[in-house]
Amino acid sequence: MTRPVSGSGSRNASGNRNGNGLRPFSIKTKLGTLVVVSVFITTGLILVALRTKTELRFITVFSVIASMLITQFVAHSLTSPLDEMTTVAKSIAHGDYTRRVRGAGRRDELGDLAATINRMADDLEAVDRHRKELVANVSHELRTPIAGLRAVLENVVDGVSAADPETMRTALKQTERLGRLVETLLDLSRLDNGVVPLKAHRFEVWPYLSGVLKEVNVIASQRGLASGSGSHTRTDVHLHLDVSPPELTAHADVERLHQVVANLLDNAVKHSPPHGRVTVRARRGPQPESLDLEVLDEGPGIPESEWHRVFERFNRGSLPAPHGPGSDGGTGLGLAIARWAVDLHGGRIGVAESARGCRIQVTLPGKPATRQLT
Repeated sequence: MTRPVSGSGSRNASGNRNGNGLRPFSIKTKLGTLVVVSVFITTGLILVALRTKTELRFITVFSVIASMLITQFVAHSLTSPLDEMTTVAKSIAHGDYTRRVRGAGRRDELGDLAATINRMADDLEAVDRHRKELVANVSHELRTPIAGLRAVLENVVDGVSAADPETMRTALKQTERLGRLVETLLDLSRLDNGVVPLKAHRFEVWPYLSGVLKEVNVIASQRGLASGSGSHTRTDVHLHLDVSPPELTAHADVERLHQVVANLLDNAVKHSPPHGRVTVRARRGPQPESLDLEVLDEGPGIPESEWHRVFERFNRGSLPAPHGPGSDGGTGLGLAIARWAVDLHGGRIGVAESARGCRIQVTLPGKPATRQLT
């Protein structure tokens, strides 16, 4: 995302080749050329005056005028970029990171300065964009547990449900998940600057995925599933779990894997036809305790031209409209968050070919291999 501010890269490398000396088009060279040209003009006019017996005062006036014209030309070429840099710097100071300085291709110190200012504007614009995306991500992820908790409490207050232990356990589970999500989503701020720690451990796949699907069904059965991208009621979609072998185990961070499965399910449910079927399929991967996961729906699918873009933040592209009452197109963040969580594991996520609907494949590498000591 954001590029390091200190990463001046090849531009600095090329600029510093002659940075300590005299570059052919540097400001020092131009000023030196100005002095030499002025001296030559004055000397030439004096020689002309001596040969033509012209009065010295006329020669002096001509020399001053010529020197001033040359100086004005050189000064304009030096100060005009500085005025533009001042304007762009003031815009950046006021939060406008879209403006750039022209003349970054100049082969002098002003060109280097213009390129540096443009890189700084790029970095600041990326940081500002990342901050806005972070807020959007947090809002996207927090809506689901908040909506579920609110639905449970409203039903208790309205007398629809009794405040029995089962209902309170549902509310407590949503509250605990809300707290975990706050801690997890704050890790997004460290995504660009360092490694986000994974709390990976071995777990049984069937009971874990069964709990995720059950949680989705519980939330949906309260007042309608409130997803991270909006409120919609899709209790007509059947969720099916297929794990083989039943005793399958895997090694991953279960909280971040929950983000992957929940967002993929949310996306699949929204695009499923009425009374459709969404299948979560889990198989053993090629590595020890690795996991191959698939989420399949019966919706219109994703055009192949959009496969490489569906995991970009805020991208909704030309995806078909969701099916069912209350469905919406979302904000384009769910799949981006799923890819983020998979990338943290060093895994892969992508859209695969499917005879019907959409099929998204997730591969988690499992437990890292330990190096054998010899």
